[in-house]
Amino acid sequence: MVERPAGFWVRVGASILDVIVVSGTIFILAALFGLTQDAREIVDGIGNLLYSLLLPVLWYGYTVGKRLLGIRIVKLDGSNVGFGTMLLRVIVAGFVYAITLMIAFIVSAFMVAFRKDKRSIHDMIAKTYVTYEKPAEANPYQES
Repeated sequence: MVERPAGFWVRVGASILDVIVVSGTIFILAALFGLTQDAREIVDGIGNLLYSLLLPVLWYGYTVGKRLLGIRIVKLDGSNVGFGTMLLRVIVAGFVYAITLMIAFIVSAFMVAFRKDKRSIHDMIAKTYVTYEKPAEANPYQES
């Protein structure tokens, strides 16, 4: 069940912040290590992929941009995303966007803007959504 879905503009804002964080970090590292333009582009691609794929798994569905804006990625049942879920969301959906020449990406933007549940194509593929709901507090004394 989709609880408190995050809309179009807050998701765009989080994405912009994430681009600034990743690209800014890579720009600084490239300058420090004297990377060529080609090497920087490769590192940028790998850095963006790992950031998008791993950070939400390790940080309760947050990226830096999402955390700053108070939104996160969760599974449809509200649980935290895992590596397999993020693989579907990032890699498979990215492939779908690429083979449709970004038409699916544009459709996704309209889906987030106008659907009640604010889910995009990559959310549908991975069975996720973006929400304002905070993760449950970790309680070391709670039984699983």
